[in-house]
Amino acid sequence: QVELVESGGGLVQPGGSLTLSCAAPKDLFGIITVGWYRQAPGKQRDMVATISRYGKTDYTDSVKGRFTISRDNAKSTAWLQMNSLKSEDTAVYYCYAYYFEPYWGQGTQVTVSS
Repeated sequence: QVELVESGGGLVQPGGSLTLSCAAPKDLFGIITVGWYRQAPGKQRDMVATISRYGKTDYTDSVKGRFTISRDNAKSTAWLQMNSLKSEDTAVYYCYAYYFEPYWGQGTQVTVSS
């Protein structure tokens, strides 16, 4: 079992920035892929960004150049820095980890609105 603890999120104006964080168990963090998915109302849950244990990153096209995912294995934490936010980024963001199977955080709401 991999328990993921998320923080961050909230309400921000278009063009603003937010940072999400996700903490995972210390004994596993160094060997797992982590990332974020998001789900807007009435839509499926889609991948936003992932980072492997080796630091290899992957982003969905719509966030490339705006979002940055990073991790610190010593702190057992990953971050998603979101810049130049748009209204279409509004969704519930779920931290994700993969360790033989997918695991999910509790989700945090990100609302981009003026």
